[in-house]
Amino acid sequence: MNSGLKTTFLINGYLIIILSIFMVIPHVVEITIGDKSQHFLVTGILSAFVGTLLVLVSQTKDRSLNVQQAFLMTNLAWLSICFFGALPLYFSSLDLTFVDAFFESVSGITTTGSTILPEVEKASKGTLVWRSLLQWLGGIGIIVMAITILPLLNIGGMQLFRSEGMEVEKVVPKSTEIALSITKIYIIITLACSVAYWFTGMVAFDAINHALTTVSTGGYSTYSQSIGHFNNTMIEVVAIIFIITGSIPFLAYIKFTRGDLFVFFKDKQITGFILILIVSIAIVFLYSIINSQENFIDSLRGAAFNVTSIITGTGYTTKDYSTWGNFSVFFFLLLMFIGGCSASTTCGIKIFRFQIIFSFIDRQIKQIFYPNGLFPIKYNNQNINDRFLTSVLAFVCLYIFIFFILTLCLSLTGLDLITSVSAAATSISNVGPGLGPIIGPEGNFSLLTDSAKWMLSLGMLIGRLELLTVLVLFLPAFWRN
Repeated sequence: MNSGLKTTFLINGYLIIILSIFMVIPHVVEITIGDKSQHFLVTGILSAFVGTLLVLVSQTKDRSLNVQQAFLMTNLAWLSICFFGALPLYFSSLDLTFVDAFFESVSGITTTGSTILPEVEKASKGTLVWRSLLQWLGGIGIIVMAITILPLLNIGGMQLFRSEGMEVEKVVPKSTEIALSITKIYIIITLACSVAYWFTGMVAFDAINHALTTVSTGGYSTYSQSIGHFNNTMIEVVAIIFIITGSIPFLAYIKFTRGDLFVFFKDKQITGFILILIVSIAIVFLYSIINSQENFIDSLRGAAFNVTSIITGTGYTTKDYSTWGNFSVFFFLLLMFIGGCSASTTCGIKIFRFQIIFSFIDRQIKQIFYPNGLFPIKYNNQNINDRFLTSVLAFVCLYIFIFFILTLCLSLTGLDLITSVSAAATSISNVGPGLGPIIGPEGNFSLLTDSAKWMLSLGMLIGRLELLTVLVLFLPAFWRN
């Protein structure tokens, strides 16, 4: 085994060990409440054993990776975490099939938030904590990956965020350094969110769980009715604030702590995200005022919360927006694709890609009137060349293509059109709930066939890993060279 493959398995081993350590937390919770179940302890020991074994057999002095091995390492890391994350769910008192347990784990780690649990309240306290922890860990994972690995792999324009002096060969030490900085900020934001939830009316258990899934923009809740269970305006305001906090590039927080006090106003991605969010809320609010019997405050409250939740891929709900009329169904479907900022916990196509595409369209229009004119495209003071534009356009086209293919495959399992379309959109965009009575805000994914659940699990992973990171493994050329 060459050093690159050893490094790949070494990293996976360490990640599995870290996951096993976190399994202690729900085990302690269950012991505290008098639950004698040992499944978290057993699966934790098993995971720690496998992780330690991988670390021991993969020792190497040269811990560099080439591009091929970086792709392989990224995919294996997420797959192994999803697999071992599913084990406590599979052996729990919920009596889940492995397909269901794996789906729930993938949905957690990818911060999607789709669930196969018809009644979340029936799950043990330890299981609820584990679901929340999966999303919290997945949030850290995607931020670190988006900052350190994806820019080096030139995936869909992510090279725009490549750090100075960062090379594939240095990805392991650099990832560790950045992960530590991000984790400190991530923990501080999570603690602040927990306290805010507690002050606004949640009990400590709910406050901690919802903080874990709010900052990660994951959307798992301790109740089937999600945030709507509390029917508390201040709780919804806290959720909106911290969802937006998790949707902003974490590099901006690092820069802010290092003295760049105006970074949030200088970053086009952040200002663009806030603008799109405000406009989307205004559209849904006006539609609600005109077409429903709700008063001004309730309409604004419903629009602000649900739009923020869906556009960021969080997936919390307070109302069944799929019953608001055909316009809202279509509009919320569009919102699923947008996502938040790159290097945040959000998913979707991402704001920066839309901004670059609109700049490209603007340039094309100008060239119609001024054929000999030169109109360079800049983004945050960086020049955007044609190769970069091609990368972004190809990503968006591939995103749409995969969405249609996944929709078609889901329809073959017997699902109706609205369920197939929204399930495909919510999985690839890592949103959570879909549309309609089956998988909408009032439903869940338990009634889907096993084949549909496997498809959606793959869709969640493909969407979370920015499409090409996964799809490149299916190319024969990848394995030849």
